Amino acid sequence: MSISTDTPRTGVAELTIRGILLGGIITLLFTAANVYLGLKVGLTFATSIPAAVISMAVLRLFPDSTILENNIVQTIASAAGTLAAIIFVLPGLVIIGWWHGFPFVTTAAITATGGILGVMFSVPLRRALVVDTDLPYPEGRAAAEVLEVGSAARDGGAESAKGLSVLIRGSLASAGFALLTQMKLAAAEAARWFRVGAGATGISGGLSFALLGVGHLVGLSVGMAQLVGMATGWWILLPILTAHSSVGGSAEELANTVFRADVRFFGAGVIGVAAVWTLVRIARPVVGGVASAIAASRARQTGATMALTERDLPIGIVAIVSLATLVPIGILLWSVIAGGPLAAQGVLLIAGALVFVAVIGLMIAAVCGYMAGLIGASNSPVSAIGILSILAASLMLVALFGRDNPPETSQALIAYALIVTGVVFGVATISNDNLQDLKTGQLVGATPWKQQVALVVGVCFGSLVVPIVLDLLNTAFGFAGAPGAGPQALAAPQAGLISALAKGVLGGDLNWPMLRWGALAGVGFIALDEVLGRLKLLRLPPLAIGIGIYLPMAVILPVTIGSVLGWCYDRWSDRRADAEGAKRLGVLLATGMIVGESLFGVAFAGVVAATNTDSPLAVVGEGFGPAALIAGPLLFTALTWWLYRRARGLVTSAPAAP
Repeated sequence: MSISTDTPRTGVAELTIRGILLGGIITLLFTAANVYLGLKVGLTFATSIPAAVISMAVLRLFPDSTILENNIVQTIASAAGTLAAIIFVLPGLVIIGWWHGFPFVTTAAITATGGILGVMFSVPLRRALVVDTDLPYPEGRAAAEVLEVGSAARDGGAESAKGLSVLIRGSLASAGFALLTQMKLAAAEAARWFRVGAGATGISGGLSFALLGVGHLVGLSVGMAQLVGMATGWWILLPILTAHSSVGGSAEELANTVFRADVRFFGAGVIGVAAVWTLVRIARPVVGGVASAIAASRARQTGATMALTERDLPIGIVAIVSLATLVPIGILLWSVIAGGPLAAQGVLLIAGALVFVAVIGLMIAAVCGYMAGLIGASNSPVSAIGILSILAASLMLVALFGRDNPPETSQALIAYALIVTGVVFGVATISNDNLQDLKTGQLVGATPWKQQVALVVGVCFGSLVVPIVLDLLNTAFGFAGAPGAGPQALAAPQAGLISALAKGVLGGDLNWPMLRWGALAGVGFIALDEVLGRLKLLRLPPLAIGIGIYLPMAVILPVTIGSVLGWCYDRWSDRRADAEGAKRLGVLLATGMIVGESLFGVAFAGVVAATNTDSPLAVVGEGFGPAALIAGPLLFTALTWWLYRRARGLVTSAPAAP
C-alpha cells in the first residue's frame, strides 16, 4: 500500500462543522475510556486509528466527505489518547489530601492550558521534525494508510465497515462481561494465596477484556518485560520480605500489606532509574536531530507563495497565544496559594513557575516530538517526563523553602509542585501527539494550520470531560493511597508515584531503602536490556519491568496474556495476503475490548455514586461465589476465543488488497 505524497487536493471539504462535531463526540467517549483505563492500569491507548475507522464508517454516508475531513476527525480525537494522560499527575492532589474532589474549572484549566501550550510549542518544530527529516513516525504513517485505504482503495468502504464491526463486537463483549461481574454472576478475578516458608505470596489474574486489549496493543516485548517485573516482585521479593515482616494475618493480608509498603517502592526505584536512562539515551539524537533539521530548514530556498501543505499557524499567532495562555496559568497558580502559607512568596513562586513552564515546556516539546517521530507516540516514555518534571519542580521549591516546614506548608508546596507538573505534563503529551498527526496530514495532503486548530479543538473537548470523569471515579472508587480509599480503589500508579516523589523530596518521608534497592536493580535491568539488544533478541524495556513490579499481579498477568495473544494473531496475519489490513483488525478488536469495559466502568461509577453502595447491580449473594469463580474464567476464555475467531474470519473473507 503506497502513501500519497502528491500535491494537496484543493476545493474539497477539510475543516468542517460535521467533522468537528464527530471528532468531538469520539474525543469525549475515548477520553472517558482512557481516564478510567489509565487510573486502573497506568496505560492509555492510542485513539487516532480507531477514530479514523469510525470517521470513515460515518462520513461515507455523506457523498461529499473527503480523506482530509476524515483526517481532521482523527486529529481531534487523537487528543483523547494523549490529554487523558493528565490523570498521571492530578489524582496526586487527592492522594495527598489537598483536594477531596476535582474542581471542574481548576482541573479543566490545568488540562486545557497545558494542552494548548503543547500545540503552540510544537508548531515551530513541524518543518524541522516532520518535513526536513527521515524520522519514521510509525503511528502517523499507519494512520495515513488507514485513511488512504478508506478513501481510495477499491474495497475501502468494506474494510472500514468491517473494522467498525470488529470494534463494536469487542466493545459489547467487553462491556457485557464487565456487567456480569458486577451482577456477581461471574468472578472478576481469580486468585490463590499461600505460604512460602515463613513468607507468603500468591497468584492472581483479573478477568478483564480491557487489560487483555492493552496487552495486544503494547506488544510482546513490553508484555514479557512486565512478566519479568511481576515475577521479580511477587515470586522473588515478596516471599523474602514477608518472611522478615512482623505483619500478622492470613497469607493474603500479609502479602498485600508488604506489597503496598515495600515492593511498590522497589518498583518505583526501577521506574525512576529507567526513566532517567531512557532520556539520557535519546539526548544526543534529540539534540543532533533537531539542530540538523533546523539548519536544513533554514537553508531551503522557498518561493513567495507557499503550498497549502506548508501553511502552519503564523508564528505571530503562535507567540500571542502562547503568551496569552501564561496569563490563566498565573491566575490558576495564584488561586492555589492565595490565603495559604505560600501567599507571602506568591509573586516569586508564580514568576518562577511561569518561567519553568515556558522554558522546560519548549524543551519538552522538542524532546517529545523527536521521540514520537523515532518510536511512536504510544511508546514514547512521557511518564519519564512527568517523573523528571516533579523532581525538578520539587527541587526548585526546596531551594526556596528548604525541607523543615510546618505540615501545612509542606502540603501546600507538594500541591503546588503537582499543579505545575500537571501543566508541563499537558505540554509533553500533546506535543508528543501533535507532530504524529502532522505527519499523517503531510502524507495525505492536509493543511497544517487546520490540523493545528483541530487539535486545539480536541484539547478543549477533552478538557471538559476529564474533570467530570475524574470526580465521578473518585466519588465511586477513590484512589489507592488516598485518605479513606476503599477496597475497590483505583491504582492510579503514576499519580501515586509522582505524589510520593514530591512528598519525599519536600518532606523526606519516603521508603528510601526500598527505592535505593530498586534503583540498583534498575541498573541491572538496563544492562540486561542492552545485552539483549546487542544479541538481537527480544528486548525487555526497563520501564515496563518497573511497572510490572509496581502494579498488582491481577493487573499485570492479563496484560501479559494479551501480549502473547496479540503476537500470535500478528504472526497469523503475516501469512495473509493483506497482512497490514489483518493486523489493523486486531488493533481495532483490542481497542474495542478497552473501550467497552472502560465506558462501562465510567457508567458503573455513576451508579455507585448515585446509590452509595459498592455492589448496586448484584443479583446474587456471596453464596454464589464458588459458582462465579468457575463461570468467570470459562466464559472469559470462550469469549476471547470467539472474538479472535470472528476477527480472523473477517480477514479471510476480505478480498485481496489492490
